Amino acid sequence: MDKRLIAFERLLTIMDELREQCPWDQKQTFETLRNLTIEETYELADAITKNDLQEIKGEIGDLFLHMVFYSKLGSEVGAFDVTEVLNGICDKLVHRHPHIYGDVTVSGEEEVKANWEKLKLKEGKKSVLSGVPSSLPALVKATRIQEKVKGIGFEWDNKEDVWAKVKEELAEFEAEVQLGSAKQEEEFGDLLFSLVNYARFINLSPESALSVTNQKFITRFQWMEEEVNKEGKSLSEMSLEEMDVYWNRAKKALRRE
Repeated sequence: MDKRLIAFERLLTIMDELREQCPWDQKQTFETLRNLTIEETYELADAITKNDLQEIKGEIGDLFLHMVFYSKLGSEVGAFDVTEVLNGICDKLVHRHPHIYGDVTVSGEEEVKANWEKLKLKEGKKSVLSGVPSSLPALVKATRIQEKVKGIGFEWDNKEDVWAKVKEELAEFEAEVQLGSAKQEEEFGDLLFSLVNYARFINLSPESALSVTNQKFITRFQWMEEEVNKEGKSLSEMSLEEMDVYWNRAKKALRRE
């Protein structure tokens, strides 16, 4: 028997046993699991950012458990079970890949994505953007919005035009800042949206790029804190110029590692 099927059946059996015997698992609902699932998803994202393959494996396992748990909860109220969940995604994948399971011919990845969005509309979606979760982090959401409208052809012709738009939005933001107007936030949002668009054009993930920069800052700042503490000093009592000396040392030290 396929080892994958054996492992999955084992997980299903353990889930049944936990739901029957464990006081904590017995109390869980869709609502109580929601925030935990979001947390697990971010932990997987962190592991991917660090390129820690062993940690990625562990976090995937945690998310597998959550999907099985939701399926178990669905079966208990007679809404759906894991068989229906898996058959549902299989049917969707077959339907949305007519170039694999039908007689449609595509020229490449972009046409596949365009066909995907068109098929979703034929399935009854009222808007190309209806599938974008409202609770997505804003940076990720901006990327998904742009990817989805691109699927139906609402897209810039080239990256030069997108960069011109970035500069235009920057100028508009600077103007509102100089005026001190109430439109500063709106214009800053427009600037971020245009930067996300440009990043997408040059095949960069804005979310990943910012995650890397965040971690780089944390690492450098914590190195600086340790060095200052070793010398018996306190960051809170230092001037910005003094802190800059340690910051530059941190950059040089960590660059060598």
